[in-house]
Amino acid sequence: MSSSLKDAAQRKGSFLQTMKAVGWSFFGVRKSAEYEKDVSRLNPVHVVIAGVIGAALFIIVLVLLVNWVLASGVAR
Repeated sequence: MSSSLKDAAQRKGSFLQTMKAVGWSFFGVRKSAEYEKDVSRLNPVHVVIAGVIGAALFIIVLVLLVNWVLASGVAR
């Protein structure tokens, strides 16, 4: 591992801050200044984990929504 990657992995951003940043990025509404702040403080490992969790939650919500619509009989 290179020293810059080690330094990035040692950043002190909390996992909650990371989830918030990833959540906003799913909607694409981050300001440039906020993005730069996130890049400098968030741990890249946390970002990957938060992205996987966010994607999984998105898929689960979509599946539940489709099942609810189909069960309600609206889609006939």
